[in-house]
Amino acid sequence: MKFAIAVHGTRGDIEPATAVARELQRRGHDVRMAVPPNLVGFAELAGLGSVSSYGPDSQRQLEAEVFHDWFELRNPVKVLRQAREYLVEGWTDMSATLTRLAAGADVILSGTTYQELAANVAEAQGVPLAALHYFPVRANNHILPFRLPQSLVAPLWSVAEWLHWRLLRPAYDEQRRALGLPHSRIRAVRQIVESGALEIQAYDKVFFPGLEAQWGWKRPLVGTMALESATRFDDSVNSWIGAGCRPIYFGFGSMPVDKPAETVEMIANACRELGERALICSGILPLEGTAPTRDVMIVPSVNHATVLPRCRAIVHHGGSGTTAASVRSGVPTLVLWIGADQPVWATQIKRLGVGTSRRFTATTAETLRHDLRTVLAPGCATRAREMANQMTPPSRSLTATVALLEELAAMRA
Repeated sequence: MKFAIAVHGTRGDIEPATAVARELQRRGHDVRMAVPPNLVGFAELAGLGSVSSYGPDSQRQLEAEVFHDWFELRNPVKVLRQAREYLVEGWTDMSATLTRLAAGADVILSGTTYQELAANVAEAQGVPLAALHYFPVRANNHILPFRLPQSLVAPLWSVAEWLHWRLLRPAYDEQRRALGLPHSRIRAVRQIVESGALEIQAYDKVFFPGLEAQWGWKRPLVGTMALESATRFDDSVNSWIGAGCRPIYFGFGSMPVDKPAETVEMIANACRELGERALICSGILPLEGTAPTRDVMIVPSVNHATVLPRCRAIVHHGGSGTTAASVRSGVPTLVLWIGADQPVWATQIKRLGVGTSRRFTATTAETLRHDLRTVLAPGCATRAREMANQMTPPSRSLTATVALLEELAAMRA
């Protein structure tokens, strides 16, 4: 069978889709994949051969003003203009790329973002649509900062979906005209849901108890998927860990951080005062080349599956994949969130009792010491070990996802 997979976002969005693509390919299916230009190399190194470029550079998007500071912008016209530009950048080229990849496909697989674009291509080509959702984006009462009466949840989501659609509608309607589709008279999300698209929930059910029963087969909760690939730094990291006490892991993934050198200094000082060691995963931050000491080691990347369980605590930005990896490791977690869906995961970490959270920009040397003491407390560590046993193994999540996609493709055949 033939699968066209087009997913946009940071590595946290691309890695689960890459795992799916690689497994489909291993089973003998024809897989064509497209990811943001800055992550083409990452997907190809995972063994997918030639991967197409899809949309704008996602790392550059993360650094956009509207992504971080929309609430501080005083001019509402400027906010709306920047939000629209952010949401529809590269829309026409992405549509052309996916149209080419999807020719003769049995299934189109999208991610959480740009699903509306993929839905139009799927409709035009008469191909079933599936999508990976990395947190609950459809109407629910689980990710709101406060509980609402159930009767108000659907209307609230409808308003939010309508506002989102108004921002992307010019690009959305232009794409439909270019594809020869009729003008849509309902919001994009409603059209996706009513079309029967398979929306696979690629996160673990322990984070949102009761949601699986609420959504059932319409939106199957499969758990988090990851490549769990080794890195060239793993041997040196494991040797460094083995030479002393278990460290505290610090990592911010693809998130840009202002004044990274000052952040590292704050981390090192806080750990020194607490008598702890610090393993810092720099990710995109320009911190390479720093020689390790007995108490501090900085590396660009690590294999979360093997390194995180060897740590005393885990501090990260609150991405969906990293959150799952930290809980799965059985180690307490401190989320210092920056934006996007990260506050959702920060809330779940606190609710589960496996750690605590704080906004990164509100973090100081004093709050960092306080939060580290919180997650290092015996009760938090015990709870973290208990929750690890309830997490779904990534291999099982991957098997379930691929089975769903194969079943969807077979129905078309």
